[in-house]
Amino acid sequence: MVQKKGKIIIADLKKRSKKGLELAKQILQTEKIEHPTLRDALDHYLMHWNDSTHPSLFSIACEATGGDPDDVISPQAALAMMAAAFDIHDDIIDKSEIKHKIATVYGKFDAEIALLLGDAFLIEGFKLLVDSTAILPKEKKREALETVKRLTFEVGNAHALEVGLKERKNFAPDDCMKVIEMKAAGIELDMHLGALFGGGKDAEVEVLARLGRILGILGTLREEFVDVFEIEELCQRIAVQDLPLPLLFAMQDQKAKRKVLNITSKPNITKSDVAELVDVTLEAEHVVKLKEEMRLLIEEGLDLTSNLQRPKLQSILRLLLSFMLEDL
Repeated sequence: MVQKKGKIIIADLKKRSKKGLELAKQILQTEKIEHPTLRDALDHYLMHWNDSTHPSLFSIACEATGGDPDDVISPQAALAMMAAAFDIHDDIIDKSEIKHKIATVYGKFDAEIALLLGDAFLIEGFKLLVDSTAILPKEKKREALETVKRLTFEVGNAHALEVGLKERKNFAPDDCMKVIEMKAAGIELDMHLGALFGGGKDAEVEVLARLGRILGILGTLREEFVDVFEIEELCQRIAVQDLPLPLLFAMQDQKAKRKVLNITSKPNITKSDVAELVDVTLEAEHVVKLKEEMRLLIEEGLDLTSNLQRPKLQSILRLLLSFMLEDL
């Protein structure tokens, strides 16, 4: 059950994302797509598209540097489109047919249509973002575009490394951590660009970019823990041999590994199995250390917020950081 702190955060992120997401949907809906199945796939994705992360973190960073997020809705929409493209393509790689009880584009329409739809989102997103940088001073425009290239390439490299790990079958959890740290470049991009479009000074941009990286790592790790708790997500990940990271960390201990394998190899996993799995996982030494690393990242993030000049935004970011370990 989501606690009060979580509800406050979710409500704020949804509110901040609303205009950027609406613009993104409007642009994509008006695009001429002649293939009827591809159009159906677009409509399906847009119907269930509720990105409350990328536009909202851009908004927070923009406001933290003195900007008005309502003046820069276009780059928020662009970032949402680009993130969606990676999401759609990632489902193909992971063979994810269902997410949060909803069929993915890959699951409903096949890999070819998912690939093409992801391409469409990526093209629209990059075009809109480049157009959006026209309002920036020349040197800031160059920084924005170079940052987009650098950080999106890092996200792409992270996905490539992840594919390599899955092919190897036998790899260390630290390898997975490297992938997670690299994927967090996507959230760093949101906040770096938000700070640039907000008119932030170099020191402010640097602080907010680092906060983005920290939030990206913490957010992914939190999702990995949540996937251990939720039986449907857990079963889907077991089916494609993509165990949540906490389970991989727990399995570094041979006794815990036997218990984990005994449960995950069952044809039907029950709620009591999940409860046992959670206990085994959270008690494992390597998982305890992982949570301690998360605490250290939270502390670093909290220290960084003290460099920001606007108390309201400091409070929002501190609340977001402290939420990352809630109920885990």
